[in-house]
Amino acid sequence: MNARTPDSSHLEPAEHAALLRAFGLNGPEPELDAFAAQLAKEADVPYAMINIFGSAQQFFGLHTPQGDSEWPTIGRSMPLEHGFCPEVVARRKALVLPDVFSHPRFAGNPVIDQIGIRTYAGAPLIHDGSVLGTVCFVGPVERDLSTGRESLALIKQRADDVMTFLCRRSGLRP
Repeated sequence: MNARTPDSSHLEPAEHAALLRAFGLNGPEPELDAFAAQLAKEADVPYAMINIFGSAQQFFGLHTPQGDSEWPTIGRSMPLEHGFCPEVVARRKALVLPDVFSHPRFAGNPVIDQIGIRTYAGAPLIHDGSVLGTVCFVGPVERDLSTGRESLALIKQRADDVMTFLCRRSGLRP
């Protein structure tokens, strides 16, 4: 996959940073971790993230396996060329890959070998035409293509839920 640098919001970096501050997005937080944990449970996968873009991808909300899990734990940041969320930001719409290996463009992404990703669903977090980041889930087992619509509905609903939460808490209009 050719890494696409996310043009997250069509805003200048200082304007984008100001928008993130207005939403209170300064770093990882328990409320967003809870959103990620609920998404991982609903999607029946070990990983879910609320991803905010800067010079790297930063997971302000994260659910990752803990303890004796057979799946590796991941940290709270990732290079921009790793993963599939940069594509979601560039496209400005949801992306569902029930089996990433069935998509040659995505099959060579570094996260496939790094943490064993086989399925992905992500949606942008958009406010007033600006993409703040993404919400996504990833799993180590490919899914049947027939699960795509269900995954799409789930990821879009969770993106809406996160934006509703962020707007309500910050006092910004949806």
